[in-house]
Amino acid sequence: MEANPYQADAEFTAAERDSVYKCIFKRRDVRGQFLPDPIPDEVLGRILKAAHHAPSVGFMQPWDFIVVRDPMVKRKVRDAFQTANTEAADMFEGDRQETYRRLKLEGIVEAPVGICVTCDRERTGPVVVGRTHQREMDLYSAVCAVQNLWLAARAENVGVGWVSILRHADLREALGIPASIQTIAYLCVGYVSHFFQNPELEAAGWLPRTPLRDVVWFDRWHGRTGEETLLQQLG
Repeated sequence: MEANPYQADAEFTAAERDSVYKCIFKRRDVRGQFLPDPIPDEVLGRILKAAHHAPSVGFMQPWDFIVVRDPMVKRKVRDAFQTANTEAADMFEGDRQETYRRLKLEGIVEAPVGICVTCDRERTGPVVVGRTHQREMDLYSAVCAVQNLWLAARAENVGVGWVSILRHADLREALGIPASIQTIAYLCVGYVSHFFQNPELEAAGWLPRTPLRDVVWFDRWHGRTGEETLLQQLG
């Protein structure tokens, strides 16, 4: 059995803890700055292994990962994006629409690798521990795999961009995914020329980051007495 080198010591040192937070805060959604450099298999393997070690309801591990390198397949996905993106632009009005049209929202062809994450909702049968009353927990589990993949990639200095402006049916058709399988994410993956200091949509003035203290409550929806000392730590 292959040993897991990360299980030898369950405690984190201060430096290791700080590295985890650095990875979280420095993660960015990459779109336009991909380099053509290939990702070595050993690096991509570590990233996929991290994704595969995400938590999952009932330990059902509902995900599959489709690694896309074929330029023709990438173009099919890009064509599906362009159709959806044109429709999306028309949903905004005025200055918002003009700003939207200027945004670079994908790097499907430029990125050396695409990874499609899917969810097999029947993987371990109709009854799953922890999903008896919240059927969507398997979908959330697959999203956890996306987050693991994203953070592992950032730790490897590899960029990731999530392309969500796609119809599920079009993505299934491009990648030959059965109708019974739910697509979760199409990710553009590759080394980049740089990582932005702030999220691109924040830098572009689309939306600001919400202050943390504006979304933390106590004991009930929007519950707060004003005496909670934790609020002092939230800025």
